Amino acid sequence: MGIRIARKTVHLEGHCTVEEAPPLLEALRKPGPHKVVLTKCLGLHAAILQVLAAARPAALTPPADPALAGVVMPFLQGAAEAAPPAPGAAA
Repeated sequence: MGIRIARKTVHLEGHCTVEEAPPLLEALRKPGPHKVVLTKCLGLHAAILQVLAAARPAALTPPADPALAGVVMPFLQGAAEAAPPAPGAAA
């Protein structure tokens, strides 16, 4: 499955491989707030995590799998807290 993009919402579904990182980056580089839905995600490559950490989408729905959510969400929340504000973001 991988990545499915519907306007400003990106759905990561199934096992997301490194091949999905470039299209994900392109989708999240477009102007405006983005929502990323990980509900149907069963696993993801570290490159996907890096793109999400760097892009800091406006909204992020966690994976339904509690074990995956327990790894992914703290990583992404920690990255968001450690990163400087995005250009143009209100302080």
